[in-house]
Amino acid sequence: MLIRKPEKISESEVTPYELYLNRRKFIGRAGRIALLAAVAPGSVSACDFAGKEAEATEAGGQEDKLTPYEDVTTYNNFYEFGTGKGDPARNAGPLVTRPWTVEVTGHCERPGEYAVEDILGRFPPEDRIYRLRCVEAWSMVIPWMGFPLKDLLSWVQPTSRAEFVEFTTLYDPEQMPGQRRRVLDWPYVEGLRMDEAMHPLTLMATGLYGKELPNQNGAPLRLVVPWKYGFKSIKSIVRIRLVEDMPSTSWNLAIPNEYGFYANVNPEVDHPRWSQARERRLGELRRRPTLMFNGYAEEVASLYAGMDLRRWY
Repeated sequence: MLIRKPEKISESEVTPYELYLNRRKFIGRAGRIALLAAVAPGSVSACDFAGKEAEATEAGGQEDKLTPYEDVTTYNNFYEFGTGKGDPARNAGPLVTRPWTVEVTGHCERPGEYAVEDILGRFPPEDRIYRLRCVEAWSMVIPWMGFPLKDLLSWVQPTSRAEFVEFTTLYDPEQMPGQRRRVLDWPYVEGLRMDEAMHPLTLMATGLYGKELPNQNGAPLRLVVPWKYGFKSIKSIVRIRLVEDMPSTSWNLAIPNEYGFYANVNPEVDHPRWSQARERRLGELRRRPTLMFNGYAEEVASLYAGMDLRRWY
């Protein structure tokens, strides 16, 4: 299979949404289509959106089968709705995601408050599918629907002073019962360095498996950074701020010796309370070796050239 780097993939080569939904057409044209997600190790397997797998391939010692939709939407970390893995699916249903606005502030030429419909109208996600691995204590392979964050950032035109991007989740304890407990200093805040935010693999996700993003997965707009641990992929975003200094992030403030700003997948650095050398793919019993940068080293390692990723964890 031809593996192509993100910068060499044109907009027309990303798999159209309706084609991805049609398994027979997908198989028939697979030789002439490149997914942006093909930058990940392993080839893209044909599949439907009922969670069935077909013709999964193996590369780098790991099978990249899609994680079933049921698992993706019922086993989540979203502490705003509870600390149990099943709490978000149980508690997030009442969250009102329309109307929804995202405030863009800081060092940019187009600050403002933008309705999510206007964002999606400018950067339509429905014609692009990104098949990416995500990793935490477990890992998943998810067909995300969305658009590269760099498209939005380029449109708001960061100034030369913008070195980092800070993201903030909705704060509404009435709708988010987990925020009634002081598990974290709410609202949830995360951040990326500007070059990380501008990388083609950094996504603003609006759906998965060809469906609108469920509330428990971060509706209506969430971040996906596939080469970092899952806590960087902030959900239900209401604010994006372009800043000069590294932002203080929620988990780094709460437990700084365990959660650093960069959150890169580095299997050689153990978490203080467990090894990170192996991961468990959701739905599997066996554990598998954790890959450096979650298998995206070829695409992102250059971002960290010269950095000590034991110190900058």
